[in-house]
Amino acid sequence: MRKSTAKNGVGQLELQIAFPQEQANNATGETQDNGPQTSSASVASRSKTPKRKWYSLIDKVYALPNLEAAWEKVQANDGAPGIDRVSIQGFEKDASTRLERLSADLRAKTYRPQPVRRVFIPKSGGGQRPLGIPTIRDRIVQQALLQVMEPIFEAKFSKLSHGFRPERGCATALSVVDRAVRHGYKWVVDADIRTFFDTVDHDLMIAALNEEIADGSVLKLITQILTAGTAHPSVSDVEPTELGTPQGSPLSPLLANIYLHRFDVAMAEAGYGLVRYADDFVIFAKSEEAATSALNLARQILEGELKLALHPEKTRIVSVEAGFEFLGYHYFADPKTGSIVKEVRQKSVHRFRESIRRRTPRLITQRPVKAKHVTLARLSKNERVKTIIAGVNAHLHGWHGYFRQVWSRYPETPFRNFDGFVRQRIRTAITGRVGPGWWNVQLNNQTLFALGLVSLDDLQRKYRQDQGATPARKG
Repeated sequence: MRKSTAKNGVGQLELQIAFPQEQANNATGETQDNGPQTSSASVASRSKTPKRKWYSLIDKVYALPNLEAAWEKVQANDGAPGIDRVSIQGFEKDASTRLERLSADLRAKTYRPQPVRRVFIPKSGGGQRPLGIPTIRDRIVQQALLQVMEPIFEAKFSKLSHGFRPERGCATALSVVDRAVRHGYKWVVDADIRTFFDTVDHDLMIAALNEEIADGSVLKLITQILTAGTAHPSVSDVEPTELGTPQGSPLSPLLANIYLHRFDVAMAEAGYGLVRYADDFVIFAKSEEAATSALNLARQILEGELKLALHPEKTRIVSVEAGFEFLGYHYFADPKTGSIVKEVRQKSVHRFRESIRRRTPRLITQRPVKAKHVTLARLSKNERVKTIIAGVNAHLHGWHGYFRQVWSRYPETPFRNFDGFVRQRIRTAITGRVGPGWWNVQLNNQTLFALGLVSLDDLQRKYRQDQGATPARKG
């Protein structure tokens, strides 16, 4: 499928809102103008056209060049070993031999995926999030499948979907949200699918795959991956997986988009302003009644047809002014001015603080130092201090790259509190002291800047200046 790409004056993809009140004849409700819009008539006519399916794909999966490319991706992503405890470094010692053997096993249909190793990571809001870690060998097979299957399904995916797709992501999803808010959409369905990756129905998943793929060997291979089981750290037996896809595997994001494609199509054909990133989505409407209708349809598709569940406490209809959260941002109306604000949400603030804490540890044996030892000359030669500041700076640059699109109530200093927290953590890491004291004077902001510490507010000012100074280009 060829796509025409509309671009604006600065060469960026032009995101447009095409919600029902604006374009009633656009039944797909597409939200990014990088392809032909589809009417309900064209959808109906396409449905009568015999679908072309892919009957022979397994040979492309086990082809050695495909497995080698998959191994390079897995190697670059690094990651922990699976249940067999073979690490990336261990696999690469004889990678060529291992890949040839893997290709032969896939060709002979003797390959069997091993159970994923279950680990738990803390969630910012409390509790733990389960992750499944496949073996390196299984990750390569999943990546090889992804490389073959992704172009097939990309040709049919809706533009309402942004997560884990080529040339799409958080930035494109947030751009659509920004435009919806600025276009005057006053109501939002702020929804949450409860434990999505753990509740995907395997039969429905294979049926969705079978809409495009008729190769029984590929479908059987994916079924084996889905049902490989889970090995818990404290349990000797392997727990079978009758539902869900292992969150953390290379193939899981694509499978999620394939599974939720039916939802995208239903919402698009009904003309609702859906913006979806993986299992996280919002729906925009111009009235509370329209938002209620959108939520009812979403519930019908997700719960009635896809056997999922919307979280009863995290799914709501809310006005934009009252506020909603999406992909790390909090949109709401400033109570003083009434203008819509887009700031870093509290969960993301907590994550930021935890990330900085991890990068600015106090030494276990560290004793509070004296002021005469805390000088710019001494600190500029201290390898530990240089390592800490370099690690913090790398995190600040990446974090700012994501959150620089804020619409702050304090445009000149949107990240002042973040900067203050970072500096205090650096002072504590250097001196071993907390709270107010001489170290705040000794290690003032200018001294920390001289040591190379980055300021988020400075990064934001430079970003805004660069944005304002960039000349528009024609065409």
